[in-house]
Amino acid sequence: MDTELLRAFVTVAACEGFSTASKTLNRTQSAVSLQIKRLEDQLSTSLFQRTSRSVTLTSSGERLMPYARNILKLEDEARLMMGDDPGGNLIRFGTSEEQASIYLPLLLPDFSRRFPKVRLEVACGISSDLVRDFQNGLLDAVLVIRHKPTQSGVLMGSEPLVWVIADHLSPEWWHIIPLALNPEGCIFRAHAIAALGRQRRRWEVRYSSLSPIGNNLPVQAGLALTVKTPRSVPEGCRIVGEDEGLPPLGSVEVEMHRAPGHNHDAAIDLFDTLEKIVTSHEVVKPMNVVSGSSRSKVSAP
Repeated sequence: MDTELLRAFVTVAACEGFSTASKTLNRTQSAVSLQIKRLEDQLSTSLFQRTSRSVTLTSSGERLMPYARNILKLEDEARLMMGDDPGGNLIRFGTSEEQASIYLPLLLPDFSRRFPKVRLEVACGISSDLVRDFQNGLLDAVLVIRHKPTQSGVLMGSEPLVWVIADHLSPEWWHIIPLALNPEGCIFRAHAIAALGRQRRRWEVRYSSLSPIGNNLPVQAGLALTVKTPRSVPEGCRIVGEDEGLPPLGSVEVEMHRAPGHNHDAAIDLFDTLEKIVTSHEVVKPMNVVSGSSRSKVSAP
């Protein structure tokens, strides 16, 4: 089998369509369609079911997929063993700034030591934007908060959401809850507004920033509340206790998307190691929760 045809097959399946796959492969959509047609002709079977809304694997395509992945992996290993310079490898990785600050310090030192010539390009942003860029072939992998199910997203686990406030404050002193949140499109923002709406609490977004620093600063200064995962609580802040009157926020799911075309050792090692870190990493920072009944109240400004 022609490995270029197999690479097109794996990429179309991962991207859930020919248009996105063509961007990932840097080919025209008609060229990718022709590659799939050639592979189907060689195997005398249809590999995809095509509708106006979706492209999904047939039963024959599902049987071929594990073999195609293994063949591509072996090809990449063979090229490396025969002297291909791995220095040209570029891995484009996307995640949020807070996830990057948590996980990358645990990942990069050892990875850089073992693969000194590999270039890693990190893009930070809102999860929905990163998934869109991944599907458009602009990123090779993304670690994000799940907004909706996709064929390429693999669930890593879930994390609770918590209200976060400055250490010296209590939320009961605000009649209108001031919020510092990411812009529209962030699922943390959606959880916060929906929870306050269910409780019929008055609120307003006073500070909005794509950067965690832009939201952390007003919270640390006692000017607003925000929503975090427990491991992302900034210095000088605490998690609001369950007895302090704010509604529960629920949890979010963490997922990873990986492009199928990166089967070289560095990419496999990076993504596998990151997955292990995410699924096994314990919160190092203490869970700074102080109940409303056991602390002195200080009026908010």
